[in-house]
Amino acid sequence: MKVRGALIAGLVMLAALVPVGASALTVTDQTGRSLTLPALPKRIVSLVPGATEMLFAIGAQDRLVGVTDFCDYPPEARRKPSVGGMLAPSLETMVALKPDLVVATTSGNREETVAQLERLGIAVYLVNPASVGDVLRMMEGLGEITERREAAGQAVARLRQRIKSVAERVAARPRPRVLYVLWPEPLIVPGRGAVVSELIALAGGESVTAEAGEGYPRYSIEAAVARAPEVILLARHGAGTGPVARDRWERVAHLPAIRSGRLHTVDGDLFHRYGPRIVDALQELARLIHPDAFPRASAR
Repeated sequence: MKVRGALIAGLVMLAALVPVGASALTVTDQTGRSLTLPALPKRIVSLVPGATEMLFAIGAQDRLVGVTDFCDYPPEARRKPSVGGMLAPSLETMVALKPDLVVATTSGNREETVAQLERLGIAVYLVNPASVGDVLRMMEGLGEITERREAAGQAVARLRQRIKSVAERVAARPRPRVLYVLWPEPLIVPGRGAVVSELIALAGGESVTAEAGEGYPRYSIEAAVARAPEVILLARHGAGTGPVARDRWERVAHLPAIRSGRLHTVDGDLFHRYGPRIVDALQELARLIHPDAFPRASAR
């Protein structure tokens, strides 16, 4: 730890010697923080899988010099140098990559990581999408700082059109009661202000946990059963992350969702990475909630 501390201290001293050029510009990140950059960034480290997906989607992947172990989409992202995990990325690896900007998030990276980077003089652009609209604005913001404004604008326009198309197809339909299970034990669900709660509403459903608490609160099985969900969606989170516990719900045979065979699993990456594929999540939700409106249902 002493060696690591000495290394960080030395890096801070070196960073302090780097002058800010006359062409410096100020940008505002998604949390409202202003940061000064000597120029638009050419070397970016992304600590946010959703941001990594966005940078690829707008054609700014050549500026990506580092990503996390979780940045596995598109497949090309895996070929970028890894700085480790989201919670404890390697500071030394990041410094060695010589980024002029690091993209981080308030909901997946530690404050300590952000503080260490800033002490080293490395600018940190924070993202914190709390709604579908925020996700789209995040893409536009990344387009601005990577000189891909037009590409980002076109990508966002296409996503907005897909959202509008879903909304139109479900507008006149009844809204089934939907239970979304983010994690089975303890039971964690989307509550008030959660992006998934918004997605369910946009897809023409009524989340039975939308008022359960802020964000993604714990919830009881008894409370979920009492709401008699007509559709149950279980998020899966990739290999090695445990079962989605289908049997727990299948045993509650009297639930409308079980009686009608509407217990499904969904790809958690689509719903929780808050990247361009969030609209894929919306379309999948709409198909599962209103299969008659979307003949090619992707139920699994």
